[in-house]
Amino acid sequence: MHITEKLTARCFPYRLDFKQPAGTSRGVLTSKISWMLILEDDHQQQGLGECGPLAGLSFDDRPDFGTRLQRLCEQFNQGEWATFEESLLFYPAMRFGFEMAMLDYKNGGTRLLFNTDFSLKAAPQAINGLVWMGSVAFMKEQIAHKLEQGFRCLKLKVGAIDFEAEIALLKALRSEFSVQDLELRVDANGAFAPADALIKLQQLAVFELHSIEQPIKAGQIAAMTQLCAASPLPIALDEELIGLTSQEEIAEVLTQISPQYIILKPTLLGGFEASAAWIAAAETRGIRWWVTSALESNIGLNAIAQWTATLHNQLPQGLGTGQLYTNNFPSPLHMDMGALQYLPATNPWNLAGFRDNL
Repeated sequence: MHITEKLTARCFPYRLDFKQPAGTSRGVLTSKISWMLILEDDHQQQGLGECGPLAGLSFDDRPDFGTRLQRLCEQFNQGEWATFEESLLFYPAMRFGFEMAMLDYKNGGTRLLFNTDFSLKAAPQAINGLVWMGSVAFMKEQIAHKLEQGFRCLKLKVGAIDFEAEIALLKALRSEFSVQDLELRVDANGAFAPADALIKLQQLAVFELHSIEQPIKAGQIAAMTQLCAASPLPIALDEELIGLTSQEEIAEVLTQISPQYIILKPTLLGGFEASAAWIAAAETRGIRWWVTSALESNIGLNAIAQWTATLHNQLPQGLGTGQLYTNNFPSPLHMDMGALQYLPATNPWNLAGFRDNL
């Protein structure tokens, strides 16, 4: 990281509270801690970033995350660049937070990180509607709400409730909406056992799903390779990408497993530069991709959405998580008819939650 300005870094934790419990195959979330990062020069121009590791998933999900981030800010402030940059390699969420904050600072500290039609002309980005795990009644309620909001691509979390109930839910959806009317994605978060995963994928494929994310747990390279080769349903790697940083590791995993898709979560992969390396490696091998947020606040979601707009990917992206929280920062991000827009004139930034820390 080449710094010419005299900047100081500081950080503080911010607890994001879910409007309702969010269920995945790894458990139920009611809140999430993100560390907010501020870079500031002598003239009080600032850049804001977010370091938001996911508990039980992020490579840098460690009890001392906050302590290490504060130490990293000290290294940054003291100009200890060699130690600072070495530390960033092992803390992808911190690496992304600094990259985000630096982009914001260099662009005037206005949260306009990239000049695109999305950020300057309110061009909408198609996104999928996320349906969390829960009781069948709860999932049906979410689906009805998403359809009312105009979504034509839904992503359902699967693997936590009875599989037959999930099959019945998909069957009911497909009986009402054809594949032309509604795109369906599912995300197992590694919930299936390798021994019966293929049978379950065959059952799911009947419903003409777009794809399934991470059907089995990450790290089972041989089993995932066999599954991708045999599955009648396109497979997207998600957790499988976490913790891999070198070009050699990226190339090895993509070449061996040869998935149909990969999912890019900048917070988990180490930021935009790291995500771009995955994209380049995937496209070389004919593997498609899309971008997904990872439960960031609107600070992080804004940065990810603006970066995604620079990529001109026509698939629906996973950028709809900004409305999950009761205490998110009001922002220009606006969701309408299954798309995300940036509308500063009608939805200005309100960083009241930052006031005591700015």
